[in-house]
Amino acid sequence: MATSVKAALIGVAAFLLAGCAGGVGAGIGIGIPVGIPGVSIGVGVGTGGVRAGVNAGAGPVGVGVGVNQNGQVSAGAGVGVSKNVGGASVGVGVGTSTVIYDPNAPKTNQTPGSIPGMGP
Repeated sequence: MATSVKAALIGVAAFLLAGCAGGVGAGIGIGIPVGIPGVSIGVGVGTGGVRAGVNAGAGPVGVGVGVNQNGQVSAGAGVGVSKNVGGASVGVGVGTSTVIYDPNAPKTNQTPGSIPGMGP
């Protein structure tokens, strides 16, 4: 099985878990190799919503960055296995991720004078 297909499955699994902070999630996704060994783009849907991203992997390990329907950007890592079933790659993986940017998060309005150790 091509490494990029494994990376796609693993990356999608990691991102699907991202929408379930502190819990367990499930979903399904697809990854498409982009011509660079081990790198793919993927899209998936699961308990955390719709997610699209870029994944890279080698062997059973994958990492990636994705965005969900709310604009949250997450980084994730996971491990998994896949098997060719009737011409399609079917796999399962587990992973973890964290939101690295949330456009809906409350903004902190700090000025240089309000940062400890800066200003008067």
